[in-house]
Amino acid sequence: MSTTPAITTNGLFSIIYGVSDLEPTKSTLTALLGEPPHDSAYYVGWQSGGVQIGLDPHGAAKGASGPVPYWNVDDIDSALASLKGAGATVVQEPTDVGSGMKVALVRAGEGSLVGLASA
Repeated sequence: MSTTPAITTNGLFSIIYGVSDLEPTKSTLTALLGEPPHDSAYYVGWQSGGVQIGLDPHGAAKGASGPVPYWNVDDIDSALASLKGAGATVVQEPTDVGSGMKVALVRAGEGSLVGLASA
C-alpha cells in the first residue's frame, strides 16, 4: 500500500558526518573524493554525484555519531512542523548557515537524525 508523504522533498541534499576531530576523517574522504573545495575549521565539504558530503566538527555535540542525511525541502518550517507532528524531536531549529540556506535537524523516534535544508 502506497501513501503520499506529508512533505515533498527535492531529493537528498547532503550527507554530513559529525566529527570531534576533523583531520582523520578529512584524510580518509580526501583519499576517496580528492581535495575538498570547501575547507575550513567549521566545515569541510565535497561534491559527489550532485550531493554535498561534509564534515561538521560540531555534529558530535548534536548527537551525530554517524552520517546524517539532509533532505532538500521548499518550506523548512512546514516540513519541520510535519516531522514534529509525526513524533520527531527537534535537535536544531531552522538556522541560517549563509547564502540564504537554512538547515534544521530532528531525531526520529528510534534515535536516528534527519536533516532538512532549504534555500
